[in-house]
Amino acid sequence: METPQLALQHEQTLHTIRGHACLVAPGTGPKAKLAPADRILATVLHLRKLATKNLLGQLFGVSAVTISRTSQEVRPLLEAHGHHIDASTARFRTPTDLATFLSSSPAQIKIKRTG
Repeated sequence: METPQLALQHEQTLHTIRGHACLVAPGTGPKAKLAPADRILATVLHLRKLATKNLLGQLFGVSAVTISRTSQEVRPLLEAHGHHIDASTARFRTPTDLATFLSSSPAQIKIKRTG
């Protein structure tokens, strides 16, 4: 089930791409590839720059393009509610990098402050 604000943001994005309102009834068509909570989590991880879009896609079971679209749709919603996501100093490119980091001694990821 999608949150109303997330659904509205998604429809506005699609309206911009199509150039007109949806021609089919609401709720029809392809289902979302990510649950609302996963869409928000993937966006936050992407904005934190913790992992590449390819790695996030592998972790969530979708393509890098889906991660990119999700981030483009959810970012304005986060910003509209006053949530600014700072970049992290950690970067992971492969599942092995992430597994190695998580299995190592407790390390802290520092937040890179901007502005």
